[in-house]
Amino acid sequence: MRITTVGLSLAVFCRGLLRRLNEREGYEVVAVSSPDADLETTGRREGVRTVGVAMERRMAPLADLRSLVRLVGVMRRERPDMVHTMTPKAGLLGMMAARIAGVPVRIHTFTGLLFPTATGLKRRLLRLTDRLTCACATHIIPEGEGVKADLTAAGITRKPMRVLGHGNVRGIDPDHYARTPEVMAEAAAIRRRLGIPDGARVLVYVGRFVGDKGLRELLEAFAALPSDLSDAHLLMVGAPEGGADDIPAQLIAQTPRVSVSGGWTDDVRPWLAAADGLVFPSYREGFPNVVIEAGAMGLPAVVTDINGSREIVERGRTGWIVPPREAGTLREAMTELLRLSTAERAAMGERARRSVTERFNIELVQQSLIDFYRTLK
Repeated sequence: MRITTVGLSLAVFCRGLLRRLNEREGYEVVAVSSPDADLETTGRREGVRTVGVAMERRMAPLADLRSLVRLVGVMRRERPDMVHTMTPKAGLLGMMAARIAGVPVRIHTFTGLLFPTATGLKRRLLRLTDRLTCACATHIIPEGEGVKADLTAAGITRKPMRVLGHGNVRGIDPDHYARTPEVMAEAAAIRRRLGIPDGARVLVYVGRFVGDKGLRELLEAFAALPSDLSDAHLLMVGAPEGGADDIPAQLIAQTPRVSVSGGWTDDVRPWLAAADGLVFPSYREGFPNVVIEAGAMGLPAVVTDINGSREIVERGRTGWIVPPREAGTLREAMTELLRLSTAERAAMGERARRSVTERFNIELVQQSLIDFYRTLK
């Protein structure tokens, strides 16, 4: 039984994996999340049974109790040999329910941690929920070495933890993330539509339009680029989250030569292909897929020195790693990237593609998990 809080997480992170487990590896897979269109789509695409159990992403004690009772009932009916959870709320409720229901193998994957950047009571509560998740789990998988180190340093658990492969839970398909003629034609159309001249240098950001992604520092750094980079453009691909941390649209609009995608896109490849480099100045991550995707598309990257990003980008070979929350050092790294010659950018981009496709190929990522499952039989 694979459980996430919402169906989108199953759809994105388990693409192809559930079908492989169900059809080739001898497992009967049941996918569980809040009942939504993404859960239904995942069930049809992967050929697995699905069960909808409403779960709130935010803290909601009464709703969480109802979800827990429902999950226990589902597990007692299904009697799974193994429950594997991912995402914070599904991890907490799923591991508690699996322990109550007597499921023998209980696995939780930490794809990222919220408590390191939280403060006060919220930080204490988040640490408590992570401790409870680990207490109920029999096996704990941190998505990367950085997540593992944070769990250890904070004393979240004393249980053995194992990073599978090189980290990351999804992996990338190198044949999909490639500069095909179709992708490059769409990239050229994006540049024309946004009025970006031929030859102009372009950076791209992909993610939520919120403060903890480092967007205030990004906009400040971009506005302060040297005069010889006055033709540089910044593409921002994504959307606000609808919360208090959203970056005001006015702040984005008042920064010259910044273009936004106008919302989320199902295919980020043309936006990456339209740029010369990725900039991803987030304050915290587990293992950001966009940095892997950008590398697979042959882009050098400027990232912050945080979990995941520092495990993907090789300093000086495939990009730059700078301290988070520092607009000045971010500007310096962006300047260095944009001043590279075409040949230098291409060489760095080729090293980035080779690096991520060798370490985070979807076949290798999935095989690492399957090999781990086999040790549990």
